[in-house]
Amino acid sequence: MTVMREDDIVTGGSMSVEESADRARDLLARYGHLQGISLIEPMVHEEFNGRITMTSSFGTEAAALLALVAEVDPNLPVIFLDTRKLFGETHRYREQLVDQLGLTNIRIMRPDETLLAAEDPKGMLFASDTNRCCFLRKVEPLQRALTGYDAWLTGRKRFHGGERGALPAIEAAGTRIKINPLAGYQRQDIEDIFENRALPRHPLEAEGYLSIGCMPCTDRAAPDSNDVRAGRWAGQDKTECGIHYII
Repeated sequence: MTVMREDDIVTGGSMSVEESADRARDLLARYGHLQGISLIEPMVHEEFNGRITMTSSFGTEAAALLALVAEVDPNLPVIFLDTRKLFGETHRYREQLVDQLGLTNIRIMRPDETLLAAEDPKGMLFASDTNRCCFLRKVEPLQRALTGYDAWLTGRKRFHGGERGALPAIEAAGTRIKINPLAGYQRQDIEDIFENRALPRHPLEAEGYLSIGCMPCTDRAAPDSNDVRAGRWAGQDKTECGIHYII
């Protein structure tokens, strides 16, 4: 589990923490039974019109949510975190999906070069402090990218297990609201989206990668693995990069 230091956590939505919690409860009561496009549409066009974004890793399952969002609003801002440690295949896959789905508002966020020069000048921080490396390369850039938004869509799913096992469709995230349209989807539901919409696969999936992040911290999974996030931070007591602890 990723643990963020208190001075690493910042707020950024227009609501207070209390207002966010109240609104999340209200939205969950009204929309919590919905999922997929049925949930995305009212969040994008009614509840948070112009104040909502989404994040995407452009990993193995990312095309599913991207395809649904593209059908609702292809100009919805999509935040992509270029950590400077990603596989080249991920960048090429992003370009392929953007073109095929007609996405028109991709926001590429990169680490702060001043922070990297001070804390990771040799680019090897991942070998000694993966939590801090994730903060510099993912969490801090996302904090900047979320400025001005009250809500964001994520592709997390309960069947991923771990901390995601009890994931609600709508949740308070400090001063923002997080929407998880695929929370209740099963693995077959994701497969159906890929098949029905003729979505391309991430090229590394065929090589045994079930979940894809940065190169130094992503391994192939065992052929018989049922853990869709196997291979991430292998050998460490770490399952999340920390971006879902942003408040």
